[in-house]
Amino acid sequence: QVQLVESGGGLVQTGGSLRLSCAASVRTFGSYAVGWFRQASGKDREFVAHISTGSGIRYYAGSVKGRFTISRDNAKNTVYLQMNSLKPDDTAVYYCAAGDYSTNWSTYDYWGQGTQVTVSS
Repeated sequence: QVQLVESGGGLVQTGGSLRLSCAASVRTFGSYAVGWFRQASGKDREFVAHISTGSGIRYYAGSVKGRFTISRDNAKNTVYLQMNSLKPDDTAVYYCAAGDYSTNWSTYDYWGQGTQVTVSS
């Protein structure tokens, strides 16, 4: 069983930055692909970015490409999401998940509790 804990959310102005962290409870975290998803109030869960195992192949949703960067530190069992040039449309609860390398949230086995990101205009 993998437990994930997100942190780093908060309130930021348009154009600001935040770095989200996703810490895992297992030392084998490096063997899982990890994705970030978000869900805004009243909307469906949306893929943001994911990173593979090993060499860490990354893939981003078009809406965040060029602004967000996903990375991982397997020695710390942690995955990060650096978010720059934030926009009000980025406001959502952000979740990290571990599982298969996929943009489909249903393929991920383990989820964190989420962290709120609010971008003010």
